[in-house]
Amino acid sequence: MIILSVQEVKKSFGTHEVLKKVSFTLQDGERMGLVGVNGCGKSTLLKIIAGEETADEGQVSLQKGLRLGYLAQQSELSGEETVQEALESVFAPLVRMDEELRALEAEIASCGEDPEALRRLGSRYDALTRAFEQGNGYGWRSSVQGVLAGLKLRPFRDMPTKRLSGGERTRLCLGRLLLTEPDLLLLDEPTNHLDLKSIAWLEDYLGAYRGAVLVISHDRYFLDHVCGRMAEMLMGVVETYTGNYTEYLEKRTAVFETRMKAWELQQKEIAREEAIIATYRRFNREKSIKAAESREKRLEKIERLERPQEEGTVRFRFETRRRTGEDVLVLQDLKKSFGGRVLFDHLQQKVKAGDRIALIGDNGTGKSTLLKCLTGEERPDSGSIRWGTGVDLGYYDQHQAGLHEEKTVLDEVWDRFPRLEQYEVRGALGLFLFTGDDVFAPIHTLSGGEKGRVCLTELMLRKDNVLLLDEPTNHLDMDSREVLEAALADFEGTIIAVSHDRYFINRFADKVWVLEGETLKEYLGNYDSYYARVSRDQEPDGDTAGMTRTAVDKEKKRSRDEQRRLREAKEQLKAAEKRVAEAEEELAGLEARLADPETYRDPEQGAALTKQYNALKETVDRLYAEWEALEEAAQ
Repeated sequence: MIILSVQEVKKSFGTHEVLKKVSFTLQDGERMGLVGVNGCGKSTLLKIIAGEETADEGQVSLQKGLRLGYLAQQSELSGEETVQEALESVFAPLVRMDEELRALEAEIASCGEDPEALRRLGSRYDALTRAFEQGNGYGWRSSVQGVLAGLKLRPFRDMPTKRLSGGERTRLCLGRLLLTEPDLLLLDEPTNHLDLKSIAWLEDYLGAYRGAVLVISHDRYFLDHVCGRMAEMLMGVVETYTGNYTEYLEKRTAVFETRMKAWELQQKEIAREEAIIATYRRFNREKSIKAAESREKRLEKIERLERPQEEGTVRFRFETRRRTGEDVLVLQDLKKSFGGRVLFDHLQQKVKAGDRIALIGDNGTGKSTLLKCLTGEERPDSGSIRWGTGVDLGYYDQHQAGLHEEKTVLDEVWDRFPRLEQYEVRGALGLFLFTGDDVFAPIHTLSGGEKGRVCLTELMLRKDNVLLLDEPTNHLDMDSREVLEAALADFEGTIIAVSHDRYFINRFADKVWVLEGETLKEYLGNYDSYYARVSRDQEPDGDTAGMTRTAVDKEKKRSRDEQRRLREAKEQLKAAEKRVAEAEEELAGLEARLADPETYRDPEQGAALTKQYNALKETVDRLYAEWEALEEAAQ
């Protein structure tokens, strides 16, 4: 059953047309993700559906009686009521119902043997009891406690909402919205300000949710686990795809390639027709002119395909000036505290050349602080940080604190790299979509995503061999994140990155460091590997209890060697697949020639082809055997 229908919706701000004939529908119980580049109009569309903005043209239709809940990116909840009171206020009707039930019980007990009063009060009591049960009257308090725990609001439950930070207010608004259980949830970046455990809780909650969900999110892992349908906003229109985010990526690529091929074929056909028409007109005879006019009329009736377009995407790669030594970093008994609260203590870790480490943990555990200790921006209370030989350190700050707000984009980058020519700086900025007059925009006028791209430009130009990245995917749109991941995959140096983006962690990491309980635990593999081990209550790889330092080093070396072996095996497998495909293609060509009777008119040629075919068939069998062996090795 369709509960939401958006038809031909248009919206402009001044001369800028944001939405152009947006149309789609949403079914009851469906979970749809809405994606697109920053600034393409996703939030505007949600506001129009929620009734907070009006469309210039078009229509938004909701099922009659539909209860709609909307979570904006910026939440305005603040007042004297506590966090727990704010959540419990959702159930005020149930509280009043419970009070009336208690009052009815007292009346029934005091009315004596009056049959008419008993009938009247009993009838009202039964009706009210059914409504109380249907409204979760006996379970709403546990629902509140579940939201407090799941969204990490329990430490703030007695705090007035006006004293909450922006992120804490957003989590509270999300909690209130979930407790109301509307028929349609409109969520704009619900995972912002949530740590990994809270996001996992939200995924489970929405997985069991009975209503429909339309969600904007840059968290691709979240979209993979929550959504069964995707909508992409591109150039002001929306196209929908069945499946989660990963399936959408594959289908979008296939659709784009099909449309591009169709457009190219039509362009060739149009060019061919125009050339024929021009030839006929050159003959300048009555018959040829009529033929030209006839073809022109036919050409005019052709429905011209539009060239498929894609939004601009960042494209770059990280390079290094030199290689580091094998030992990149050694942490020894590291401790750091703030205001009497210990963030971490007795941290001991080693980082080897080529390690790709994701640093995760709950909000406030000290992940960014640890990175700042590594850069020298913060000093540890005790312990030592020892960098290896040949280390060139690059740091990406999620808050972009190093940018000069008064400078232009061009000056900001050029002042850091004065030896470069202007065209070189502008060329680098162009890779990050700063073109034309964009480079003269002051830094303070940029969005968070644009500032992030300026920082990435500077990081790319530095050519450092060790990258410390603090939430590098924040503010980046989906396509930019994909390109960043590809750039890091080709990076030859060492990476330590703080991130809540599980999809990103899966793409780049071969180790996961978990900061919790003042300690640092190490797990080999990406996020999925870490999560699988934690789910089975397995010990971390970095747990060195009862092991000598030599044994620990040997174990870590074996782990690194195993990761390297797997990477090499996968590369060899990919090359083997290509060789098999090429040989199969050649074999198919020979089979076609051998099936042609013309081949045997020349007996010598037929014999030579048969001999070539048999030799190639043996080669294909051998390549398949090699491929099977490599596939086993890559497991």
